[in-house]
Amino acid sequence: MQNSKTPEATPAYSYPQFTEEMRKTYKILVPNMLPVQLGLICRLMKNYGYDMELLHTEGPNIAEQGLRNVHNDTCYPALLVIGQLMDAIESGKYDIHKIALILPQTGGGCRASNYIHLLRKALEKNGYGFIPVISLNFSGLESNPGFKLTKTMLVQVAYALLIGDLIMMVANQCRPYEVVPGSTDKAIDICMDAVTGRFTGERMVRYGEVKHLFRFVLTVFGKLKLDKTQKKKLVGIVGEIYVKFSPLGNNRLEEFLLSEGCEPVLPGLMDFCLYCIYNSVIDHELYSRNGKTAAVYKMVYQFVLGKQADIIKMMKKDGHFRPPMPFDEVRKKSHAIIGQGVKMGEGWLLPAEMVELISEGVTNIVCTQPFGCLPNHIAGKGMIRKIREVYPQANIVAVDYDPGASKINQENRIKLMLSSAE
Repeated sequence: MQNSKTPEATPAYSYPQFTEEMRKTYKILVPNMLPVQLGLICRLMKNYGYDMELLHTEGPNIAEQGLRNVHNDTCYPALLVIGQLMDAIESGKYDIHKIALILPQTGGGCRASNYIHLLRKALEKNGYGFIPVISLNFSGLESNPGFKLTKTMLVQVAYALLIGDLIMMVANQCRPYEVVPGSTDKAIDICMDAVTGRFTGERMVRYGEVKHLFRFVLTVFGKLKLDKTQKKKLVGIVGEIYVKFSPLGNNRLEEFLLSEGCEPVLPGLMDFCLYCIYNSVIDHELYSRNGKTAAVYKMVYQFVLGKQADIIKMMKKDGHFRPPMPFDEVRKKSHAIIGQGVKMGEGWLLPAEMVELISEGVTNIVCTQPFGCLPNHIAGKGMIRKIREVYPQANIVAVDYDPGASKINQENRIKLMLSSAE
C-alpha cells in the first residue's frame, strides 16, 4: 500500500475527474449519514461495478480533522463530512492512489452545494489534490465520465430507498421493546442481504419484486419477540437532514433516547426526496418557472406517492407497526404554519414533519440544529412558537450541535424536555 503524498498540486480551477478506467480499480469512500439506507445503496452499487464503502468512523478526531481543514464558520455537517473523509485518507487503511470520494451537490442555496469545493481545497492543502471527488447531482453541475447513473439504476436506487426507509421505520418500532438484545440489528442484516440478493447486475428489478420485499421486511420484523407492556415515551427527531439522521452528527441521539426509556421516531428520507421533487412544482406555481419541467416533476411526485401508499397499505394490513402519514397530507398540514415558498435547506418540510409527528400522537420532539445552518434556525426553531399556538400539546426542544457544544449540556436539555413528556 502506498502512503506517499504526490508533491504536485492541482490548480484551484482544475480538478481530477473520476474516469471509466478508475471505476475498475478504485474504491469510492462515502461519508455516513444514514447507516441503513446508504448501506443498502452502497451494496446495490457493487452490482453495477462501483466499489463503494460507507464510512463508520467516529470520535472527536473527525470534528478536529474538519476544523483543521474547513473554516470554523462553516456549517457543522460540512466539518464532519469533510473531516470523516480526510480522516479516512490519513488512516493508512487505503491506498490513496486507488480511492475516490463522493459528495452530493444539490445546486440550491444551501452551503451543501459548496461542500465539494471545500473538500477539494482541503485535499490540495494536504497534498492529496490528485484524489478525484465525484459530484452526485441532478442539476448538471458537474459530470464524471466514470460515474454515471442510468435510468435503470435510478429506479433501482429509488426502490432501495423505499425499502431502506421501511427497514428503518420498523426497526425503530422494535428496538426499544426487543426481548432478545441485538435481534433488531440481526433482522436488519437479514433484510439487507435479501434486498441486495435481488438487486443483482444490470437486471431490472420489477415493482412486483419490490412489493414482495416490502412484505418480507414486515414478516421478518413481525417475528421478533417484543415486550410491548413496557411504557415508552415516543420522541420524534427532526431537523437538518445530516444531524437528524447521522449518529456522528447528533452524538448518537437515538441511542441516548433508548437509554432514557424512549422510542425514537424518525420520518424517512423519502419525505425529503418528495420535498425536493415538489419544490419544482412550487417554483412554477409561485414564480412561473418552466411549466414542462414542473409537469415532469409532478408526475414523478405522484409516482413516488403511489409507492409510499402501497407501503402504508401493507403496514396497515400487517398490523404490527405504525405506518407513516402520506406525504401529501404532511405537505398540506404545513400550510397553517408556514408558506411553501420557504424552500431553502429543509424549508417548509421541517415544520411539516413536526406537525406530522404531533398529529400522529408523537408530541415530544427534538429539533436538531447544526451550527451555521441559518434556514434550519428559521424554519425549525423559529417556527416552534407558531406550532405551539396551533398545537398546544407540542413539547419541543431545539438542540444545537457544533464542535464546541457539550454533549452533557445537549443531553440535559433533552432530559428536561422528557421530564414533562407525555
